Amino acid sequence: MNIGLFGGTFDPIHRGHLALARAARDSLKLSRILFVPANVPPHKQTQPLSAFAHRYAMIALATAQEKTYTPCLLEGPENCESPGRRKEKAEKPNYTIDTIKRLKQSLKKADRLFLLIGIDAFADIAKWHQAEALFRECEFVVASRPGFSLADVANALPASLRPRQEVTRPFHKQAATGDLVLSGVTIHLLDQVYQPVSSTAIREAVAAGKSLTRFMDPAVAEYIKKMGLYKGR
Repeated sequence: MNIGLFGGTFDPIHRGHLALARAARDSLKLSRILFVPANVPPHKQTQPLSAFAHRYAMIALATAQEKTYTPCLLEGPENCESPGRRKEKAEKPNYTIDTIKRLKQSLKKADRLFLLIGIDAFADIAKWHQAEALFRECEFVVASRPGFSLADVANALPASLRPRQEVTRPFHKQAATGDLVLSGVTIHLLDQVYQPVSSTAIREAVAAGKSLTRFMDPAVAEYIKKMGLYKGR
């Protein structure tokens, strides 16, 4: 099977996240996409505003109508059970490489794993924990957006995987679309996915008492209202 792993804080989940999931599913024929909220994200300047339980609940509401979407507790305070998994302290950062290795314990060798990520986050991929190992463990699905070139994508790679400048020079004139296959690296770039919506804009809308339905599934908007999330943030 082709399986997608979509991690993040999802604080909260919005239409931009779902657009990437749909595009990845349709383009790469993914049988399942796991939505994995981080309990302690290691790459965020600030920690999530909403508790893990709330963010997981919002993912469950947003994905309830899609059979291929599965909310997952891989990075929850209490890791979901899987063979050979050890208990970890809740305060330990959720490194993507650890999540992938735990997940692959339950997969078949023939399964292909795809990591879903936005291009802004991918721009910092070289700073991720054991970044080189990530490219050995899975293929990347990156949601592109205007203003990024293939050169930007190639130059964001960890130094050990980054091609020489003379190789990437022609990439500067090419938009970040299609597949980028280099030695030890496979990246699927999806264009026409980007939506101008962010979790920050949503939180600002909540604070201002504005409607949220243009940003997210109505069930998620209702949950935020009912639970009083993001008020005054």
